[in-house]
Amino acid sequence: MNRYWKTTTAALALLASPALAAEDTITLGMVLEPPSLDPTGNAAAAIDEIVYANVFQGLTRFGPDGAILPALAESWETEEDGKVYVFKLRQDVTYHDGAEFGADDVVFSLDRARAEDSTNPQKTLFAGIESVEAVDPLTVRVTLSSPDGMFPFKMAAGDAIILDEASAADAATNPVGTGPFRFANWRQGDSISLEAFDGYWGEKPALTSATFRFIGDPTAAFASLMAGDVDAFPIYPAPETLAQIEADPRFNVIVGTTEGETILTMNKASAPLDNVQVREAIAHAINRQELIDGAMFGYGTPIGTHFAPHHPDYVDLTEQSAYDPERSRELLEEAGISDLTLRLALPPTPYARRGGELLAAQLREVGIETEATNMEWAQWLETVFTGKDYDLTIISHVEPMDIGIYARDDYYFNYSNDEMKEVMAEVNLTTDDAERSELLKRAQRIIADDFSNGYLFQLAKTGVADARIEGLWENAPTPANDLSEVRWTE
Repeated sequence: MNRYWKTTTAALALLASPALAAEDTITLGMVLEPPSLDPTGNAAAAIDEIVYANVFQGLTRFGPDGAILPALAESWETEEDGKVYVFKLRQDVTYHDGAEFGADDVVFSLDRARAEDSTNPQKTLFAGIESVEAVDPLTVRVTLSSPDGMFPFKMAAGDAIILDEASAADAATNPVGTGPFRFANWRQGDSISLEAFDGYWGEKPALTSATFRFIGDPTAAFASLMAGDVDAFPIYPAPETLAQIEADPRFNVIVGTTEGETILTMNKASAPLDNVQVREAIAHAINRQELIDGAMFGYGTPIGTHFAPHHPDYVDLTEQSAYDPERSRELLEEAGISDLTLRLALPPTPYARRGGELLAAQLREVGIETEATNMEWAQWLETVFTGKDYDLTIISHVEPMDIGIYARDDYYFNYSNDEMKEVMAEVNLTTDDAERSELLKRAQRIIADDFSNGYLFQLAKTGVADARIEGLWENAPTPANDLSEVRWTE
């Protein structure tokens, strides 16, 4: 088997070259196939990786550096000390089906997202909205229950995209947006295709079409790249081959950062994980660097709390939960825990599957056994995220600035801390940057002190692309593959 693999690899490297793609089309590889294409109805990051800024747009959007930029709102201003936002909308915007965009669509979309029966996975983004009013066809007035300096940031999320009421119900399988690309085709289990929208309100993209192919197996991902079946993997699932690819002048390796806090989630709904001593014991059993080296081939940054290390408000708390198996055993003994077996749910991403094996061995060292279950993405979403039926799971939370999920009693962590709720409520109220910074630092310490989860590493963005392609995002301030600036250079 090893001889065959080496021979095949050598043959691919020598004989195969990427097919000369047309200068206006691109094929991108993705690990996961999205369960739907409606970001307002499902939490899967793979949805935004296809539709964010391509098919759907919101009032605001994230730029490649994380800055909040105008999107369907060309400008906005605040009134009443940040309690009211007035958005001026762009003129001459149409949906992909020809319908006109206007203020009524914003009212519908925001009211739909905050409705009592809303299925929006980030419903809390809209919880502070008191009313949404169409002042005129191109002006929307949003009144909040209290001032919120983060409101433009919240409106940039994929969960806050604007839909036309006439097509919203079919967004999961036939998305109709206002972006530079329109939905073309979904071949279940294989790929999703987009095509440029001739009626786009903004600058026309250089690409006329794009195809997202789903290739979850790392070996297959490498082979598809070498054979020219894909032009780029914005998030490449086989980091063990990056050194080989980097040495090949046909490709560029793009290494950046993400908002993905990779954590060992502990379900605190019942014993023994409702006991902080047990959670602390698990935290001290984790060798982060071993996980980064073994599961991510050295790509990743250790974290000690749920916050991105590249953010200026990050507090390095890794020492608080440093690898200390002896301390872990002591804590378990103090808690009266022995012969403990926990269920470990593993989604299909390489960091989870590889990391799960290493983590199980680390926990075994301190006397904790695990029963690992490999789950496909839809199963993980149904069983773990929605059903909360698990003990442990490994997952990257890729939404930007999402530490507020620790203030949600209904979240799948089953974590509740009154002090955390108070701090996050203050974060949402303050319009002072310095005050918000101190509150965010305090929030990080609260969840670290409570060992609310096991904090592993910040997911690196390791991408690979044909060297002739430019415009792909280096970093990932939000899950997205924005194709609006992507082009072939020759």
